[in-house]
Amino acid sequence: MIVVTGATGNVGRPLTQALAKAGEQVTAVSRRAAAVPDGVHQVSADLADPQSLRPALDGAKALFLLLSGDLHAPEARPSDIIDLAAASGVRRVVLLSSLGVATRPLGPSRIAMRAVEKALRESGLEWAVLRPGGFASNALAWAESVRRHGTVAAPFGDVGVPVVDPADIAEVAAACLLDDRHTGGIFELTGPEVITPRQQAQDIAAALGSPVRFHELTREEAKAAMTQFVPPELADDTLDIISAPNPAELRISSDVERVLGRAPRPFSNWVARSVAAFR
Repeated sequence: MIVVTGATGNVGRPLTQALAKAGEQVTAVSRRAAAVPDGVHQVSADLADPQSLRPALDGAKALFLLLSGDLHAPEARPSDIIDLAAASGVRRVVLLSSLGVATRPLGPSRIAMRAVEKALRESGLEWAVLRPGGFASNALAWAESVRRHGTVAAPFGDVGVPVVDPADIAEVAAACLLDDRHTGGIFELTGPEVITPRQQAQDIAAALGSPVRFHELTREEAKAAMTQFVPPELADDTLDIISAPNPAELRISSDVERVLGRAPRPFSNWVARSVAAFR
């Protein structure tokens, strides 16, 4: 049995589907009860309280660990989840980390994630670490403004990074969970091209078949919007990257192709599959 945390999210949902399609027994973990594919067991747990995950780990052979905001919760001890997994008999953990651990190691959120990576490597478990850059699905933050006003509002409109499709992350995660060849690997996951927010707005307009105006936010405006959903330190770390990406953050990684045997999907592919959210 494989446990998927964050199972209702942009990575966890397609990962759960892929594992179920592969014939694996899957337990999908989310904060609240949610619809899951046929044959998948759903468990509600809050990763800020690692002990709440104990029932889901009973009998599991592998764990996909997506910490999200739980990493930054007051008094959170995400490394305790790794200890609990080992004590529960889990043999393999695939951790969704961040490219910033390598490219911006001193950012507050990166320091915390680096500590989790270290705990996993030293746990005695089989492991793999996924370090994606920016997600294509972050564009969903623009969906309401596109629907209501035909507008994308974002900072640093002409500064690009190679955003990665969450479906590609999910497929790499499935490969790491199922295939021994990827054990002990650290995989940097990017899309196939550097793309700016203004270019993303153009791709959304093309998918919709109607104009989308781009409105450039100041950093302060962008941070105010982001901190409605993420901690301030994570917002600052993200804004530091998207305002002035360094050469490592602009590099197109070959790791998606190395694991999956195909090139990563471009942003336009993600938009074509997600266009209903913008209508």
